[in-house]
Amino acid sequence: MADPSRPEPAAQLSVFDAVVIMLGLVVGIGIFRTPSIVASGVGSEAMFILVWLLGGLVTLIGALCYAELAAAHPHVGGEYHFLSQAYGRSVARLFAWARCTVIQTGSIAIVAFLLGDYVAQAAPLGPLGPAIYAAVAVVVLTAVNVAGTVAGKNLQIAVTGIQLGAMLAIILVGFFGSAGVVAPAPLPVREEAAALGVAMIFVLLTYGGWNDAAYLTGELRDAPRNIAKVLTVGTALLVLLYVLANMALLSILGLDGLRASDAVAADMMRAAAGPSGELLVTLAIVVAAIATLNATLFTGARVFFALGRDVAVLRWIGVWNGRGSAPANGLIAQGGLALVLIALGAFTPDGFKAMVDYTAPVFWLFLLLVGGSLFVLRWRHPHRAMPFRVPFYPLTPIVFCLTCLYMLHASVLHTGHAAWAGLGVLMAGVPMLFCKDSTATCEAPVLTSSHSPGDSP
Repeated sequence: MADPSRPEPAAQLSVFDAVVIMLGLVVGIGIFRTPSIVASGVGSEAMFILVWLLGGLVTLIGALCYAELAAAHPHVGGEYHFLSQAYGRSVARLFAWARCTVIQTGSIAIVAFLLGDYVAQAAPLGPLGPAIYAAVAVVVLTAVNVAGTVAGKNLQIAVTGIQLGAMLAIILVGFFGSAGVVAPAPLPVREEAAALGVAMIFVLLTYGGWNDAAYLTGELRDAPRNIAKVLTVGTALLVLLYVLANMALLSILGLDGLRASDAVAADMMRAAAGPSGELLVTLAIVVAAIATLNATLFTGARVFFALGRDVAVLRWIGVWNGRGSAPANGLIAQGGLALVLIALGAFTPDGFKAMVDYTAPVFWLFLLLVGGSLFVLRWRHPHRAMPFRVPFYPLTPIVFCLTCLYMLHASVLHTGHAAWAGLGVLMAGVPMLFCKDSTATCEAPVLTSSHSPGDSP
């Protein structure tokens, strides 16, 4: 039973608010980086667009699976709560450990490094400039979110609106503009790179982040009914935006031009609108990074809050700030760990790549477990009346789990040493599997906010 003396998350987010946060989480820097890599993995323009459509379909399938889980088990802890219900709190604690030390904080460092790279181009501060800008961004945006959910939400709506407006401008230029220069000469494409599966790795990385919408269910109005709307509408908008953006890039640069470009949006705008267009898209990328970073900080701290409520020794991060309606201690802890990763990444050849390698295998491992939890919870509660059921069960969750398994394999096979560092940090949290609720150091109240009537204790 909830303790009335402790502030709890309030249901204050509308469907519109949650969709905006979801778009901010996903429509980030990836779309400005990965199209050239995807173009190198396909043999035709039609296949290039097809893989983005297929990636959107896989994302929609995953969103539908999450919609069932989130509608039946709405909770501010999101995936932590799903795993706890399906496999027990020990597995959920291990996930929370991984999320706090690898997945979420690594993702924050990734976006922060990208933001720092682009800002450093305009105002260089030397070799450590990107890391300095990255650290400043984390500190400032953490402070905004500590001020409260409303402040974080309003900032997110503002920057996401600017971000989507800039992307719309890119799409319009692509469809109605014309190339001012000849596209770069084609680069050779390795035979093995033409496989659809290789291209899909980078497409799905670009779509990544949609699953974080599950953490909003504890603060979403009428969450059992509205979370499915948030996930399906948000995913549909993402697919539309990404497909149109890539069609626009193709129309100006062509497939060979995409393959030869390291900054596809900037090259497109330079070709169509000159240096001023290049400056515009650079500013758009900075805004996109701010939107993604703010949204990632907003949702990620909810896992720290959930872990603090479930493990007594970490109870200090499970305090909800009633005045600001935010998990203030969780935000501070999250920001501190992200700063540590940024400091470590600053002394690697490529901080961005190091952080991608660090997070990927652990992320796909737990996404696979979340997909499996849908089967476990259906089997455990066969007669539960659920607000939303994933269509075409069991085919859709099977496809989702197989995709996660493939991505887990690929992320270990195609990443560097930092991937093993991430797995090593995960293994350091294995003792949590043996941490029993009955022990003095692990006993904590059951997570209580926004339970559906059928949730198990």
